[in-house]
Amino acid sequence: MSEQTYLAYDYPLLGAFWTMLVFFLWVMWFVLLFRIITDIFRDDSMNGWAKAGWLVFCILLPFLGVFVYVVARGRNMGRREIAQARSQQEEFKSYIRETAAGGRPSNVDELARLAEIRDRGAITDEEFRRAKELVLSGHGPQSNPGSPTPGA
Repeated sequence: MSEQTYLAYDYPLLGAFWTMLVFFLWVMWFVLLFRIITDIFRDDSMNGWAKAGWLVFCILLPFLGVFVYVVARGRNMGRREIAQARSQQEEFKSYIRETAAGGRPSNVDELARLAEIRDRGAITDEEFRRAKELVLSGHGPQSNPGSPTPGA
């Protein structure tokens, strides 16, 4: 038999299980290490020297550094991650709102602008009423960007 065939007989199923377990634990270890390093940089309550100290501690003595960091500062890691996720979600929602609106003002913004123009005396009450009806009906300057605004 060849050497590869002997290897198949000498490597039992339990050995394959332990190899996969050790590999999985190493992957988990690196994921935890990188999450802690990310958390160190994300934390706004620490100054630069504290961040540098934790980073050096986690790199030079990784097992001890990670263990001490999780015990000392692990409680707030989840809170910082949730805060960042919420911030990203709000930025995404804001981007979607701006993109969906196409940069055009909403009806409320348009009516407020028309009221300001009327208050300055640039348009009459009748012109304001007609422009307001156009905005509310969806045929105003908001729905037709090429049309001139009243009083402009």
